[in-house]
Amino acid sequence: MPLTLKRAIRKLGHDINTARRRRQLTVTMMTERAGISKPTYLRVEKGDPNVSFGIYCMVLFALGEADRINDLLDISRDETGLLLDEARLPKRVRTQKQTPAAF
Repeated sequence: MPLTLKRAIRKLGHDINTARRRRQLTVTMMTERAGISKPTYLRVEKGDPNVSFGIYCMVLFALGEADRINDLLDISRDETGLLLDEARLPKRVRTQKQTPAAF
C-alpha cells in the first residue's frame, strides 16, 4: 500500500478517536453502536488499513457522520473524468440524412 494511503487511513483513525472523545463517548459505547468488537474498534482508531471499509463506515455511522461517505468520490467534481468525457466529444455534430419513406 502506498505510504500516502497509509498516512490518510492513520489520520482517519486519529480523527475518529478525536470525534469520539469530543462527543464524550467511551470505546464501549462506540463498539455497541457500531456493532463491532473492542479490538476491531481499537484498530480503527489506530488507522489500521486491514480493517474493512464497511467497519469504518459503521463507525462513521455511529458518530453521526455517515453522510461523509457520499463525498469520497463525487463524480460531479471528478476533474479527470470530466476532462476525459470532454476529450471524447465529437468535433462536429451532423444530422443524419433521412431517406424518403417508401409507400
